[in-house]
Amino acid sequence: MNLDELITKIEVEEETTVRHRDKCKAEVAAILSLADQEGRSTLTADEQTRCDDLDATAKRCKQDLIGIRSKLERAREAKIEELEIAEDAKRSEPTNAGNTKPAYDRVARVGREERTYSREGDPGGALFLRDVAASWLMGNPESNMRLNRHMQEERVERPQYLTRAVGTGAFTGLVVPQYLTEMYAPAVANMSPFADICNKHPLPADGMTVNISRITTSASVAEQTTENSAVSETDMDDTLLTENVLTAAGQQTLSRQAIERGTGIEDVTMGDLFRRYATNKDSMLINKATVGLAALATTTSYTDTTPTGAELYPKILSAAAGVEAALLTYGMPTHAVMHSRRWHWLNSQLTSTWPLISQPGMDPRAIGTNNAVAYGAGFRGMLPNGMPVVVDNNIAINGGTGTNEDVIYVICSDECHLWEDPNAPVFIRAEQPKAANLGVLLVVYGYFAFSFRRYANSVQSVSGTGLVTPVF
Repeated sequence: MNLDELITKIEVEEETTVRHRDKCKAEVAAILSLADQEGRSTLTADEQTRCDDLDATAKRCKQDLIGIRSKLERAREAKIEELEIAEDAKRSEPTNAGNTKPAYDRVARVGREERTYSREGDPGGALFLRDVAASWLMGNPESNMRLNRHMQEERVERPQYLTRAVGTGAFTGLVVPQYLTEMYAPAVANMSPFADICNKHPLPADGMTVNISRITTSASVAEQTTENSAVSETDMDDTLLTENVLTAAGQQTLSRQAIERGTGIEDVTMGDLFRRYATNKDSMLINKATVGLAALATTTSYTDTTPTGAELYPKILSAAAGVEAALLTYGMPTHAVMHSRRWHWLNSQLTSTWPLISQPGMDPRAIGTNNAVAYGAGFRGMLPNGMPVVVDNNIAINGGTGTNEDVIYVICSDECHLWEDPNAPVFIRAEQPKAANLGVLLVVYGYFAFSFRRYANSVQSVSGTGLVTPVF
């Protein structure tokens, strides 16, 4: 292992440890927040044990980081010395030996080159996308060479993605460099607010389905009527729940003129395709027939020709009660998800009545709080019961008989499961259906699966004529 590879390995180790530490801290904060929301002054025994374990893990991570960063500093110092030696070897200084070349074993050499496409050499992904287009449009040998070298690097460093770059229809694609998917992640996340709060899992390495076992017949416990008499017994049974792996894809045709003479075309194209990918994925989670949030949610009806926020709020609590009744100890309602027009309408509402029961951290004189954050930047605010609100404009606004109603969803985020590649979308493919027009077609695609069906009635909604287009 050369120094470049060693530094990369240590940096990955550092990043993994930091994430593990931060995850422990976040879970402790969530447990404390839950206790605060429920008005408990102490933690349960299980919560206290979990917090102790998380604190201990976080402390170990902190100690590990000291050693990891010390290793990383030494490796970087060694790399600097190696580069200095290499630079000294390039200098030509007059000596008595005339033009005699140094011995082979006295020349410093760097054992590993920089990645073909890197954050430093191609920060916006322009070279990568230009090579993709030029390779297919013009058969450019230099572009082909760089792309082949990039894919070879991916085979070494991220082999798990190469198996997914070929779909069920031999849809062969190129793996997008990881730093590009990381760079575009903030923009992508703004287009999928609901997907961002789902319970995320890594997508299985192969197959076009995700299988989940659901216990449909549980064991039983009952009073033993007399000593030595038979105790209650019911054979447990399960049913296989199968969710399909879906493909989200988008395409864009670039002209040869744009590829060869345009400025910033690649950045705009890739960024927009990534945003559309996120929007489509989020929309499918909410609106897909049969398995989407809209299809599965148990409805609480709010019918009113003169709707008010004070009348709508109890309906939201009714939906929350339905979620908790369905999940019991396996979860509680965590979020209300609504369209931006409904959130702004709620902000416009006035009331002269206060809640009968005050909630932790909430002023009883207010109908809720507004966090004053931008779309997609997190929770927009809190309802009077302390439930966070997520605004998502992928929610349909053409429901009902008047095709002008929106819906409010009440969910437990732990029971909204989403399987996807950590760096999706990771594939891009170029085709030439418009070669005669001097155009090249770019296709971005990725795979994911989701499930809201583990427990019946675990997702709830509020809908009806009380949610028609709001009047401000």
